[in-house]
Amino acid sequence: MHKTSLPPLCLVIGGAASGKSRFAEKIINDSGLSKVYIATAQVWDDEMRTKIEQHKARRSGWRELEAPMDLPGALAGIAAGEAALLDCLTLWLTNHLLAGSDIDAQTDRLCTALAGCTGPVVVVSNEVGQGIVPDNALSRRFREAQGRVNQRVAAQADKVTAVIAGLPLVLKGAP
Repeated sequence: MHKTSLPPLCLVIGGAASGKSRFAEKIINDSGLSKVYIATAQVWDDEMRTKIEQHKARRSGWRELEAPMDLPGALAGIAAGEAALLDCLTLWLTNHLLAGSDIDAQTDRLCTALAGCTGPVVVVSNEVGQGIVPDNALSRRFREAQGRVNQRVAAQADKVTAVIAGLPLVLKGAP
């Protein structure tokens, strides 16, 4: 396998079903480092259970950490020589919004943990601001919060790649 250099922090962003998770997995696989998957999803229904099982099937040989709420704790467990895929910020934010957390404080904790991580991290997040204005307050609050979280992580990231229809477009950093 050809090893490629991995910046300390990469953000892979795109719409739902854009191919962003597969692209992020490839980045980690190509690094040649030991692979860690940080999962934020929770099983709420059969459809989500199926999606999680499909993702897990693609990642045999990965160490997995379940972190629906405590990403700083999971990131602290990344060792030198490991590369982490955090998938995804969107579900992490959803979990915190539904729990009534202070989103700004949680985002501060996340950004601090990302900066202190000993291994490289690839973060996956959804771009939710390109659609219509949602018709209810919770959805509008989510859209605004997701935009702010994405902007904070993108500003901190060494490389940002948008994935559209499975195709990567580098927005920040070297191609």
